[in-house]
Amino acid sequence: MLEPMHRAIVLAFLFLAGSAQLRQTLASDSTGGPAVLLLLGDADRNAPSQAIQPFSIDMNPSGRVENLADSAHFRGGKFSSPRVSSNLTRAFQESNELTIEVWLRASNTTQKGPARILSFSKNSNERNFTLGQDQDRIDIRLRTTKTHSNGLPSLASPKNTVTRVRTHVVYTRDQRGNAKLFVNGELCSQRKVAGTFANWDDSYQLTLGNEVTGARAWNGHLYQVALYTRALSEAEIVANHSAGLPVGKPSQASAEELAAVHFRRSIAPILSKHCLECHDLASAKGDLVLDRQSPSYLESVTPGDAESSPLWLAVESDEMPHNRAPLLPNEKVLLREWIQSGAKWSLDWIDPADYLHAPGTSSGFIRRLTVDEYIQTVRDAVGVDIREEALELLPKELRADGFRNTAYNLTVDLDHIQAYNELANRITAQLDARAFANQFWGKARLTDQDMRGLIEKMGARILRGPLNESEVDLFRGVSTTVAASGGDYEAAVKATVTAMLQSPRFLYLIESQTEDGSAVDLSRHQLASRISHIVWGSLPDPKLLDALSDESFDRETVRRQVLRMLKDPRAISRSHEFLSQWLNLDHVDSLKPDHDQFPTWNANLADDMREETHAFFEHLVWNERRPLVELLDAQVTFCSPELANHYGLGELDPVAINNESGIARYDLSGTPTRGGLLTQGSLLTIGGDDASTVTRGLFVLHQLLRGVVNDPPPCVDTTPVPASPGASTRMIAEARIKNESCGGCHQRFEPLAFGLSKFDGIGAFHERDEFGNRLHDDGRLLVPGASDSIQFENAAQLMKQLASSERVRESLVWKLTQFAIGRPPTSEDADVIRKIHKRSQSAGATYQNILTEIVASELVTP
Repeated sequence: MLEPMHRAIVLAFLFLAGSAQLRQTLASDSTGGPAVLLLLGDADRNAPSQAIQPFSIDMNPSGRVENLADSAHFRGGKFSSPRVSSNLTRAFQESNELTIEVWLRASNTTQKGPARILSFSKNSNERNFTLGQDQDRIDIRLRTTKTHSNGLPSLASPKNTVTRVRTHVVYTRDQRGNAKLFVNGELCSQRKVAGTFANWDDSYQLTLGNEVTGARAWNGHLYQVALYTRALSEAEIVANHSAGLPVGKPSQASAEELAAVHFRRSIAPILSKHCLECHDLASAKGDLVLDRQSPSYLESVTPGDAESSPLWLAVESDEMPHNRAPLLPNEKVLLREWIQSGAKWSLDWIDPADYLHAPGTSSGFIRRLTVDEYIQTVRDAVGVDIREEALELLPKELRADGFRNTAYNLTVDLDHIQAYNELANRITAQLDARAFANQFWGKARLTDQDMRGLIEKMGARILRGPLNESEVDLFRGVSTTVAASGGDYEAAVKATVTAMLQSPRFLYLIESQTEDGSAVDLSRHQLASRISHIVWGSLPDPKLLDALSDESFDRETVRRQVLRMLKDPRAISRSHEFLSQWLNLDHVDSLKPDHDQFPTWNANLADDMREETHAFFEHLVWNERRPLVELLDAQVTFCSPELANHYGLGELDPVAINNESGIARYDLSGTPTRGGLLTQGSLLTIGGDDASTVTRGLFVLHQLLRGVVNDPPPCVDTTPVPASPGASTRMIAEARIKNESCGGCHQRFEPLAFGLSKFDGIGAFHERDEFGNRLHDDGRLLVPGASDSIQFENAAQLMKQLASSERVRESLVWKLTQFAIGRPPTSEDADVIRKIHKRSQSAGATYQNILTEIVASELVTP
């Protein structure tokens, strides 16, 4: 991350999407020719910006260097300059300081030489400096008047520093010769490198990805490289690492734009985490608002002078946040440096939901198949329905961050291993091995040639992509063992399929990994599998693979394929998985209402409630193709006779739609007390027997409004207060909201449940509760980010306000996106999701529109 304070940047460039070559960062380049690098001749960190003068250096590509969406992928190729301007060398010689900053991802940890990541050199033995990789270490060689012409002795990082994930590397050396190496913001090596740069040679060439003369190729991804004519401070290095990379920035990134990115990535998360619980527009404790550039914020921060800023003084002394853990030391460093560098603010509003989850290195697509995905993938791969056995044997999956398919939570333990083994044997026991094998290989023989041919073809189907030679050898060993023990061809096929069904390549969606663990780019088979598991929860079909086989395929091709795939019944089943996970419909399995309080409860009602929600969803989403947000206020439902009586709908004329289950369609246009998801029993029962306004309100806040509240402080008694004569559940909630200790948070969510106050813990409608307290369903809706709440008079008005809310519409896109990518979206994804929302809204805002735009976005299709 390049900060505005870094006046002494000498050289900086990013690898960005759509670029055929390296592109400059801070100067204009419209030539489309060779890479232009920005050279700033100013070595004085306090010099005014007018003193900075630009120069250009051509960097020519050769060999295998591939531009990706966010990086340059070196696979034996390089970028090199014919000759570097003497101004570059002179700038370093005048300052006698140097910083090299690189964001990289190595392809493996076996490269030696060291392999050249960045080198300013003549050949393998003469250099001004070189940053390289030597197996799992970073190695820096710097030439001075006191070191060897080869830059020895070098400064190396500890073992295991280099991994196959994105890494931030900074080498800095000051005028006194103090050399330090930082990896991911932490100091890992340092030594004294005496002397000056007076003996640097300006005839040397600047090279990326290899030595000038070759033979020191580095394999991996470079995201950003920067050189500075001064030594960055530790605080600046920590800030740059915390800020991360400006993803998707245009090639002409000004210092102001980079500062704006820094605010969004480093400062906004700190304010969101520590400050906005008390100081957003809705709470404004102490009349201080920090979620936007309010007048009170402007009074609390003095740009360029942290010591005169009341906000910094309160944070520094740990006075703020009040009754919460203080900021971490690195967070304080970032906050102070931000104020000192001008307190650039680049958001209209800090949305805490955007920063609820920190950006990580995982794409979220390397994850285990869920039980539902396993069942469907087995069915499509080998034609065997194993649903009943899989539900019986596989451990149940728990929700994490609102969904059961969250990648980090899909672990494997001994119970899984035993279950997968048992299931594989049961699957192959039902398999007609000869008929199955004949789909892939016509010769049913145990010869090496025929078995290897079968394994390659069959394995590509079951394992969702081509097998490499070692994998073919592995599975060939299985069939050889069967044959050696007297087994026939069918036994060998079954044993091979059994092994494949327990392979990590079958049980996991694995991307960007080869046999030795090296990082590779997404293949068409991996992309096809990614898409098909989002849309179908299963493996891709030949049509999808064929569509992606053309190297020139684009996002419109992907959109067309998704629209085709949405016509398949598997897409409907997959959408029901989203519905069930999003609304946690499985909770009805554990409903056991108190019999004394609810003597009319029948266990069959739980199944009927879940069936109601699924039938309602399918009607609106698939039969009528209505906007997804209309799930909240559609005046129709689908009930069994028993559930209809439970709801008090006995006087309505139902329209039978399913004679087997007895479910009928009910028109609710004349029944204002019912209509939409929130008035269905499957959701109303989340409040428990007491119809908790806390639980119901949090559901609306989290699942529909994407709101955020912190957990209560440890000292707070959270024991529910039961209703009693003269004190309804709502009256108790209103008292909590007025309480100074509780109200700040509870006013954000409990009023959201007031519109449901007339529904009891099992979803029945009443005007009075069991104690005779009169019930009211009016209230106010506070949308996150707004200062004023909106009045509603009853449940019907609440539903309409939610259905017309732009925040709710966008939240539904966030929820479906999270389900699709298998991880919670982060602030890094926010702009993309808002683009998805905008495109899908203009197309009709249906489930189909939204899912198509998600798959066609850069979150799924690189």
